[in-house]
Amino acid sequence: MKQKGFTILEFLISMFIGFLILGGVIATYVSMKATTRDTMAIGELQETGRLTLSILRRDIEQIGFWGTFYEAEFSVDNTTSVANPDPDCFGGLNNGSFPDKTPTNFRPIFAEVSDGNKMLDCIDDSKEETNVIQLKFLEGRQVTPDPVEKKNNENRYYFIAEQEKAQFISGVNVNNALPTVNATLWPYSHHVYYINEQDITINNRRIIVPVLMRKRLTVKGGLTTEPIMEGIEDIRMVFGIDSDADNKVDTYRSTQDMTTELWENTDGILTVQVFLLVRSLEADADLELKSQTYTLGLDDDKRVHTFTDKYRRTVFTTTIRLNNVGSTAWRM
Repeated sequence: MKQKGFTILEFLISMFIGFLILGGVIATYVSMKATTRDTMAIGELQETGRLTLSILRRDIEQIGFWGTFYEAEFSVDNTTSVANPDPDCFGGLNNGSFPDKTPTNFRPIFAEVSDGNKMLDCIDDSKEETNVIQLKFLEGRQVTPDPVEKKNNENRYYFIAEQEKAQFISGVNVNNALPTVNATLWPYSHHVYYINEQDITINNRRIIVPVLMRKRLTVKGGLTTEPIMEGIEDIRMVFGIDSDADNKVDTYRSTQDMTTELWENTDGILTVQVFLLVRSLEADADLELKSQTYTLGLDDDKRVHTFTDKYRRTVFTTTIRLNNVGSTAWRM
């Protein structure tokens, strides 16, 4: 029986159709891979920005809250404190980790724009033209002295609040019982946030990455340094000021426009507007952007960045209200 096979023409046509189908599959795969990569990169930027703002918000919102201490002001008569660590992060008079007897108000919040040199007498590696912000606060959760947990808490400081007395104390000296039945115990924190640039290895390649850093007050190590979030390229703050004591923002001041008087009058700082510029850790060679200009703020001192590289970036902003500010001030 005679059998018929494919002719050369039919075979070539079949191969051509097969190549078309295979090419379509490959193109679809490459497109989906690129889309997945883009989606993951954008998602990482979003997560980095949201988490960083959440960390800053948690700290800033606690400013002005002093537990169950109800006096109108802190003074040498109603407040005792431990000595400031050496070295300490210190920006201006009475702006160390703890209040001293300098006749000026203690500053629970303070910020500067880095000039690339030593900032707050404790930071040598901050990125130039980014903000450095210093925050001192109670963490907002009352704790109970626990002899079992005492050893674990010896490396941090606490605040003992009574209606008419206040005391800063190290965890080493927290007794099993508080001085009175009305006294309450609160964890006390001093944090300083800033940005530096670090040389790290990703996928066997060494690259320069901007990192949000934090100085954190401890008993045994003073102000210890720890990385908080990679990819934070710039941070900027604008402060909402109440100038007539009506609990409403009357004017906004950039960090460089804040004066000594404004910093010492904590009652007058009602809001902090935070701007973040977040950058991907690795460059994307296939990235095509029509505009790489990013603006942090709308005021006269707004910070504008223009880039020509292949890094993804986005700007995040939020306004944080200092809900606990009131008439309490440090009159040392």
